[in-house]
Amino acid sequence: MITHEEADSNGNIFFKGWPLEDAVVSEKDKKILRDLAKKLSDLAARPQEAEKIKLWKDHNSLQETRPLLFFDAEHGWNEILNAEYPERKCEGRMAQIWEQWFYKEFLWAEKVKDDKPIMARFYLPFFATDSSWGISKKIIGDAANGEAYTWEHPITEDMMEDESLDFSTIIKTPQIHVDTEAVKRYTEIAHDVFDGILEVRRRHWWFWSLGLTVEYAGLRGLDNMMTDFYDYPERVHEIMKLFVKGHMAKLDYLEEHGLLTTNADNCYVGSGGIGLTDELNENADPVKTMDMWGLHESQETSEVSPEMFAEFVLPYHKILAERFGLNCCGCCEGLDKRWQYVRQIPRLRRVSVSQWADMAAMSDYLKSDYVFSYKNSPTDLAVPQIDEEYIRKNLVKVLKKTRSNNNRVEFIMKDNHTLANNPHNIYRWVELAREEIANNW
Repeated sequence: MITHEEADSNGNIFFKGWPLEDAVVSEKDKKILRDLAKKLSDLAARPQEAEKIKLWKDHNSLQETRPLLFFDAEHGWNEILNAEYPERKCEGRMAQIWEQWFYKEFLWAEKVKDDKPIMARFYLPFFATDSSWGISKKIIGDAANGEAYTWEHPITEDMMEDESLDFSTIIKTPQIHVDTEAVKRYTEIAHDVFDGILEVRRRHWWFWSLGLTVEYAGLRGLDNMMTDFYDYPERVHEIMKLFVKGHMAKLDYLEEHGLLTTNADNCYVGSGGIGLTDELNENADPVKTMDMWGLHESQETSEVSPEMFAEFVLPYHKILAERFGLNCCGCCEGLDKRWQYVRQIPRLRRVSVSQWADMAAMSDYLKSDYVFSYKNSPTDLAVPQIDEEYIRKNLVKVLKKTRSNNNRVEFIMKDNHTLANNPHNIYRWVELAREEIANNW
């Protein structure tokens, strides 16, 4: 069984690519994949797909549109795919992963029916390794199998107190190695299978966010990070500067070697939403960070004061954000209390309004100047039978408030680690959202 994590990620981006030994598609699998590609091409030719593309472009340019809907179940895709497509017809491992990707696109088009555009494209990643920061935490527990876990942080209290210790001797710039032979092989296969039916494009997610504090928490521990702001402020700044230096060097390397791919197309960007926009160059060759959306979040500091965020996090977000043509901010953290600082991020466009934020306050702040990226609660769908009245009530509350402020609204449903094995939950949620948008917008 191919899992969601093995197959792809948010917005149909293959995670890791395939080693040379897996880069094989038999004639039998080729025929299966070509038939799937023809179906995708037919779906992409529907008039509503062009309409969705225009809607996202207008929305991301802050033109007035109806609220847009985007769903990505994340781990919950495993339940949906098992229910709707329990069998894989392909035999090869890489072919099975490609096959499952098509099934997800079909589900978006035929069952979910949100606003994600279906395009006649097939995406390929690189096959690469990343050394990360040269120092790693020891994981305790099996997170890959859904178990609770913790970790042993490698930077200790003694190290923080040792004034003679230069952290640059420990925290190293991430190094990337691309297996060019494997990439060349499966790229050739993809063209052989799909040319004449789908456009084969490169897409790779080298970074989801440039959040920084997740890196810090990994090396120091989450509890320690909270107290470090008070106990070791100079050391915090030292480490954060090293993270920024490392990210900048990594971005430089990706640019210089032509390894960046656009996220200004039908790609998942930020912590939810589609990246389609005419304000960035989707067809840049080579792609530079200024042609892309950036994401800057700090979920790990949700409970620290706005002032501490402004002192220890914001300056480094701003440095990295300067590299990107448009920027997103936030994920699960509530941004209402730190909005006066968050708004300083350059070229900020998409702002997360999570379940931990004061929705009404964020509506007042954002008006029509930013994309209001509302994160609906995934717990509403994590039950055998959803409470439709409750869901409608919450949707109406958000719609009425955001309409009064002329907000540029998108409803994002994500983080659905379970749908209680009932895919109909998401299909019905989209229907309810469309009904209430029609009634209240």
